[in-house]
Amino acid sequence: MKTATKTYQMYIDGEFTDAASKETSQVINPATEEVISEVPKATIEDVRRAIDAAERAQKSWEKCPSSERAKYLTAIAQEIRRNADALARVISEEVGKTLELSTTEVHFTADYIDYMAGWARRYEGEIVPSDRPKENIFVYKAPIGVIAGILPWNFPFFLIARKAAPALITGNTIVIKPSGESPNNALEFAKIIDKIGLPKGVINIVTGSGSTLGDELSRNPKVGMVSLTGSYSAGAAVMRAAADNITKVSLELGGKAPTIVMDDADIDLAVKSVVESRVINTGQVCNCTERVYVQESVADVFISKIVKAMQDVKFGDPLAEEGLDMGPLVSKSALESVDQMVKRAVEGGAKVLTGGKPAGRDKGYYYEPTVLVNVDNTLANDCQYGLTSAIFTSNVDTMMRASNELKFGETYVNRESFEAIQGFHAGWRKSGVGGADGKHGLEEYLQTHVVYVQYK
Repeated sequence: MKTATKTYQMYIDGEFTDAASKETSQVINPATEEVISEVPKATIEDVRRAIDAAERAQKSWEKCPSSERAKYLTAIAQEIRRNADALARVISEEVGKTLELSTTEVHFTADYIDYMAGWARRYEGEIVPSDRPKENIFVYKAPIGVIAGILPWNFPFFLIARKAAPALITGNTIVIKPSGESPNNALEFAKIIDKIGLPKGVINIVTGSGSTLGDELSRNPKVGMVSLTGSYSAGAAVMRAAADNITKVSLELGGKAPTIVMDDADIDLAVKSVVESRVINTGQVCNCTERVYVQESVADVFISKIVKAMQDVKFGDPLAEEGLDMGPLVSKSALESVDQMVKRAVEGGAKVLTGGKPAGRDKGYYYEPTVLVNVDNTLANDCQYGLTSAIFTSNVDTMMRASNELKFGETYVNRESFEAIQGFHAGWRKSGVGGADGKHGLEEYLQTHVVYVQYK
């Protein structure tokens, strides 16, 4: 049965609004290829209006005690939980992830907001010794001002929290631009913040072209920091646009994550963890395992088991079928891109052991779970990226060597590749600048103000 098309408005300065141009964009369900919504196609004028609203609101929001700011965050988290089932369906419908994963994302988002609210009375400055008598040196932690949050489509709802929650608790305001492929959940989030009475202008949400809106958010002099999660090319574009104003950037970019399986590893655990880390969200996760290096003596056993496990992966329409491991890819272009990558690998000498082609359904952007061998990539560190990595071993010496020699921001040992709220998710090299989560992620949204006080 065809889904009714929904109509959304953006959220600027505490009001729901259309784009100045009155133009809209369509959002497609990747499982069915049906149009599920129309969202505003914002202009540069709309983005500037949102930035101006955030700038006005920030002056009073900063003066609000952090404990009071935390109450707003807690109220948002509570309202998210009250609407968890409906929100999960919105995410699955526009992104194509399994309903179970969407539900997990919604609750994880609420937990993340609560976690950041808990920092209200915990982040702090310092008093450092002076070289002069009768002087104190105070190191204050101050908000940056207006934050621009540019979001991807793979974990769209959680990324709202990852950018907005630390920004708000530290006294900043924010303009959020969701991905054009997954704006519906962000506009549902706007209804939540409107309902709980968040002061107008503290969170603003604009929808539309990534290149147009992202460029304005990155180069506007009223923006103090741009936080982007996305591709390397998008991150490089943000850095170039931010350079004129020396605007701070925080970027989480691509991965190319390696996993190493040693001969003393628990092979069944390694297979289970690699499959979980590969098929989650149909492999569209920055820390997904993408390359597996297996010690030769256990390679045949590992390969036979992982081929069987991938053949058992069940995929389909998340809102129409139960017991799924993954759904479709997010878009037709994503499906075409994956297909071309596999074809290039085969042309380069790789061998397909299972999968290797689009699933051939009448509708939806489905690709078969795939295993390739004989792929030419010599070392785990042999790439320009450095977000996540993993190793499976029972040898402490091997584990410690890997922990010290893998050139990645994260290394997972004997477990699936997925980060914790209280950790620090940050990439090396072309995988990013700065990071998110935990204390260090919170501090991305603060700047220091040193005050020297001489007294008589």
